[in-house]
Amino acid sequence: MKIFHVPCLQDNYSYLLIDESTGDAAVVDPVDPEKVIASAEQHSAKIKFVLTTHHHWDHAGGNEKIKQLVPGIKVYGGSLDKVKGCTDAVDNGDKLSLGQNVNILALHTPCHTKGHISYYVTGNEGESPAVFTGDTLFVAGCGKFFEGTAEQMHQSLCVTLASLPKPTQVYCGHEYTVKNLEFALTVEPNNEKIQQKLSWARQQRQANLPTIPSTLEEELETNPFMRVDIPEIQEKLGCKSPIDTLREVRNKKDQWRG
Repeated sequence: MKIFHVPCLQDNYSYLLIDESTGDAAVVDPVDPEKVIASAEQHSAKIKFVLTTHHHWDHAGGNEKIKQLVPGIKVYGGSLDKVKGCTDAVDNGDKLSLGQNVNILALHTPCHTKGHISYYVTGNEGESPAVFTGDTLFVAGCGKFFEGTAEQMHQSLCVTLASLPKPTQVYCGHEYTVKNLEFALTVEPNNEKIQQKLSWARQQRQANLPTIPSTLEEELETNPFMRVDIPEIQEKLGCKSPIDTLREVRNKKDQWRG
């Protein structure tokens, strides 16, 4: 399988996921349908369906338009999320396939929105799996708790997503990495992995290159929202449990002006 970034709006990413054996493609959060379709044409791919992570306009806002531009296209979205243009609702554990070799598993990862879905994708043997995490998990960050609780975000990040294989490549909805890593350093100033990744991310952005994908392994080493079970971090923030720590890290991030 091949995955291509399609930068949209100010800092959003849509993605083109292609099964190489057939040229069949899925698009993730195609907020700018013309851009996504142009990318598919460039890679000689046929778009079969849309994977929507959540209902916010900068992710689902292109669904109605892409249905006009690609007649008969299916649009998947979380059953609890009232996704614009959705033709097929998905729930946790639902499976989809693309072409011959790409399998997609829907994972319910609520908190940012009630029905947020992350899509876990596997291809041929030997290929790294990937997960499209929308605005639940960012590189070194997580989405705001708009429709859910710290308990839900802990379940989504530290249970559901953290249980995926370590080499899983993480494709998120926004280019927020530099700011997220700068904040992560305020939580763990001596974390060398964060320092190294921040330096790399700044270079990528100066060269106008994406900082995505990350890997799940890197997130577990550098993302403060996925490290809330670490006693030193709990102690530093004056918290007694991972969930309280997650709530506190989110509060700090919301107030942080970096």
